[in-house]
Amino acid sequence: MEFGMYTFGDVGDSAPASAARRLNELLAEAELAEQAGLDVFGVGEHHRPDFAISAPAVVLGAVAARTQRIRLASAVSVLSSDDPVRLFQSFATLDLLSNGRAELMAGRGSFIESFPLFGYDLNDYESLFASKLDLLLKLRAEERVSWSGRHRAALDNAGVYPRPLQAPLPVWIAAGGSPQSFVRAGRLGLPLAVAIIGGAYEPFAHLIELYREAAAEAGHDPAALPVSINSPAYIAETSQRAIDESYEPFMHVFTRIGRERGWGPMTRAQFLQMRAPKGGVAIGSPQEVTEKILRQHELFGHQRFVAQIGIGPMSHSGIMRSIELFGAEVIPAVRKELGLAPAAPQGVPAGQPA
Repeated sequence: MEFGMYTFGDVGDSAPASAARRLNELLAEAELAEQAGLDVFGVGEHHRPDFAISAPAVVLGAVAARTQRIRLASAVSVLSSDDPVRLFQSFATLDLLSNGRAELMAGRGSFIESFPLFGYDLNDYESLFASKLDLLLKLRAEERVSWSGRHRAALDNAGVYPRPLQAPLPVWIAAGGSPQSFVRAGRLGLPLAVAIIGGAYEPFAHLIELYREAAAEAGHDPAALPVSINSPAYIAETSQRAIDESYEPFMHVFTRIGRERGWGPMTRAQFLQMRAPKGGVAIGSPQEVTEKILRQHELFGHQRFVAQIGIGPMSHSGIMRSIELFGAEVIPAVRKELGLAPAAPQGVPAGQPA
C-alpha cells in the first residue's frame, strides 16, 4: 500500500505575497513528505483567489528539483477545460525532469471557474471530459497522432513531444460521487482516485465495486487496477489538539463554498460527525487516523491513501507536524497491521534496491 499527501495551496487572500509564501511553504512540505517516507506528493488545479495553484505541472517541477524519490501527481488536473496536447507535454516534461516520477490525475473539476476562463460552455461538461480523455489516452499511446473530436481542432499524423520516460505515463481518473465516472474508469482500465471529502465513507464501497465490475466486463483484471482514497486529513499528538487546530480552517472552507452553492454554514457538530469513525475525514490522533485507514482498507481493498493535509488557512507549522506524525506513526502502524514490508529508507528511489 502506498501513502501520500496533496494540497491545493490554500491561501487566506488573493495577495501575491500570500500566494508566494504558500507556494514556498509547500515546497518545504514536499521535501519533508519525502523524508518522512511518503510515496506521493500531489497538487490540485484551481482558478480561484483562495488557492495558489493554477498550474500543477509548474509547481511539481519545482518540487522535482528538491526531491529524489517521491512521486509527483496532479490532484487533479481539470482536463475538461485544458488542452490535452499541452497537458500531456507538461507532464511528459515533468516526467523527464523528475527521472520518471510524474503522474497525471484527470478530473472534471468540482469548481466551474476554469470553463468560462478558457472559453468552454458548461452545457458541454460531460462531452468535454469524454472527448479530451479520449485524446489524452491516444497521445500517451502514440508518438504520432491522428484524431478528431467536437471540442478541439483535429490532428493529422501530428508528432507530440517530448515523450515521457514512463511508458505509458500514468493517468488516473479522479471521481467523486458520480457512478458514471467510476464505470468509465473501469471500462478504460485506468487507475481510480476516489475523492471522499466529507459525509460517510461506506457508500463509496458500492461505487468502487461498480468500477471493478466494469473493468472485468471490459476484459481488464480488477486486481491489477489500483484504487486510491483521497481525503482531507490532519494529525496531531492528541485527538483534541487535532480538532482544535483543524476545525476553524475546515469550517472556513466549507462555509465559504457553502455560500456559493446554497448550503448553510458548517457547524462544529457537523465537523465532528465528519471526523467520527465512519466519517470521510481523517482528523485526529495518530491512532485514530491509523484505525480509520485500516477500516477503509478492509471495506475498499485500496492500494493507496492520499491525505489532503492543510485545508483552509492552516498554519505551516501544523501541517509540517502532521506530515511528521503521518510518516513516523501512522504509516508504519498501517503497514504493520496489513503485514506489509517497511518503507524503503529515505532517499532510495521507489523500486530500487536499498
